[in-house]
Amino acid sequence: MPTFLSDGITLAYEIFGEGRPILLIHGFASNIEINWVATGWVDTLVGAGYRVIAIDNRGHGKSQKLYDPNLYFAHEMADDAARLLDHLGLTRVPVLGFSMGARIAAFLALRHPERVVCAIMGGMGMNLVTGLADSEAIISALTAENLSDVTDKSGRQFRIFAEHSKADRAALAACMISSREPMSQADVRRIAAPALVAVGAADDMAGSPEDLARLLPHGEAVVIPKRDHMRSTGDAEFKKAALAFLARY
Repeated sequence: MPTFLSDGITLAYEIFGEGRPILLIHGFASNIEINWVATGWVDTLVGAGYRVIAIDNRGHGKSQKLYDPNLYFAHEMADDAARLLDHLGLTRVPVLGFSMGARIAAFLALRHPERVVCAIMGGMGMNLVTGLADSEAIISALTAENLSDVTDKSGRQFRIFAEHSKADRAALAACMISSREPMSQADVRRIAAPALVAVGAADDMAGSPEDLARLLPHGEAVVIPKRDHMRSTGDAEFKKAALAFLARY
């Protein structure tokens, strides 16, 4: 997997297919393979004529693992994404992010508006503004000696996912402390790029997609039927809505 340096941190990325470039940013505890390849997103986008550029966020996948929580703010990971575009000689691209990746995509659109044609924020509604209430439970679950010691529902969900993805749980715990950095409503209103907010109907983690879309100057919301946070990632209706949105820009 190719790598590049972002402010001295070694980050991995992958490129699939040919055509119009699109940047994909995965969620917390995930990676390129789990978030985008295994869910069929890469095949869907390549089949639609896109060149998929996907990054392993710092602390995840094949990228460098860091253990200082101060190195995991979402705005810094947004700068990583901008530096990847610099590395590849790309100016403006559509961006698709899921969960933490959607938060990063929002900060990318805020901090580097000239780089983002449009943004798709999956698994992220008003929690972009409010943050995540159960961060401490997730951190405790990630650092617990055994899964059997974890009783919190969300904590168990992320611990199992982290073990499934063979992630570095200490790096993830550091990431969780600061990556849930909220964005103020005033800053959300400054995001100029058209944005699609897509959240599962049974997702109790993301917050309201409609409320976030109303804050965005050019936002629109789609509810993914019968899906919770994890199961909405590769949903066919999500893909259909995303492709229709991308076709307009």
